[in-house]
Amino acid sequence: MMSLPCPHCGPRDETEFGYGGQAGVAYPARPGDLDDRAWAEYLFVRDNPRGWSTERWVHRAGCRQWFVLRRHTVTHEIESPA
Repeated sequence: MMSLPCPHCGPRDETEFGYGGQAGVAYPARPGDLDDRAWAEYLFVRDNPRGWSTERWVHRAGCRQWFVLRRHTVTHEIESPA
């Protein structure tokens, strides 16, 4: 079981959190110009690194705040929150 460091509530069990995906994905500048393929790529295609990943999480069972952290996808080690 992973322990995640909520910046508002402190370390908590991973079952209290929801994964929000890869952090830093920019919303399209001109969304009206995107065709279906471009929208699908924006919505569903993400990096899948073997190593450090910057991720968004929400503390569903606590403060309900979103935050960003760096997690190693193999060892689940948590680096200081981003």
